Amino acid sequence: MAENNTEKKSGFKDSLKSMDTEETFDLIFYRPIGYAWACLAKKLGITPNAITIASIFLGVGAGICFYFNDLWINIAGVILLVWADSFDSADGQLARMTKQYSRIGRILDGLSGDFWFAAIYIAICLRENVTSEFFMDHKWVIWVVAVVTGIVHGTQAAMADYYRQFHLYFLKGEDGSELETASNLWEKYHSLSWKHNFWQKLTMMFYTNYTVGQEKRTPWMQRLRKALREKYHGNIPQGFRDAFRAKSKPLMKYTNILSFNTRTFALFAAILIFRMPWLYFAFELTVLNFILIYMMVRHERICRNFCEELKEGKEFN
Repeated sequence: MAENNTEKKSGFKDSLKSMDTEETFDLIFYRPIGYAWACLAKKLGITPNAITIASIFLGVGAGICFYFNDLWINIAGVILLVWADSFDSADGQLARMTKQYSRIGRILDGLSGDFWFAAIYIAICLRENVTSEFFMDHKWVIWVVAVVTGIVHGTQAAMADYYRQFHLYFLKGEDGSELETASNLWEKYHSLSWKHNFWQKLTMMFYTNYTVGQEKRTPWMQRLRKALREKYHGNIPQGFRDAFRAKSKPLMKYTNILSFNTRTFALFAAILIFRMPWLYFAFELTVLNFILIYMMVRHERICRNFCEELKEGKEFN
């Protein structure tokens, strides 16, 4: 019995990305549930991508529930969204358990959240247009706010993921990170044919542009990556990895805030407690944007300092 418990704990720990990047609420709630789903899926032969696709339907269903100005239907939406996120946790855990990694899976995993929140944003707009006196008289306002919020939401999520992958790169190396370079992705894109690889090429086009956007927003990070390639030729010493990790780890809490849980707590409060869904847009545009800017400034400063130390010839052993 003790052996089984040890194996379960070991299996659960191995299904996580890293303790550096895990959020406390995820470790307490979503990861154990996701691990249970992943174990069941493994027994049934269900793939990570199939779980991701199922999460899309659950998340869109949650968005539909948030359209109605009815508390119990909204609670049903909360349950569906929590269920969707448990599947979102499970697909990654299953991929790590079964070594079923793929770029398509990573792209699909990122798109799933976009589908959820697109449905939620549309539901909020339609709901406010029929329940709020102000938005009933100025219907276009809520749609403009939603579009702007959607754009900044995408930026927040993209940068949080990028900084997390960069941290994992130094913590676990290339095998433990999904960090990409736009140049390599463009090379892969141009090797594909529209005639014979239409969907793969189309997906690669969007993913490559997504990575280009991440790189443009992080100039000092790109300079650091270049400096490391030139100095160490892919063999970054453990001393540098440890030094970068020590500086980067305190910023991981901000990447978690910009991910899922904080967003949903704010969303649930706006819909269930305040009964004013538009407050969620205000939260994303103010609080989360401030955190994004702060995180980016801090991270760029860290990368700049390391660039200067490498330029001065500092050795990391």
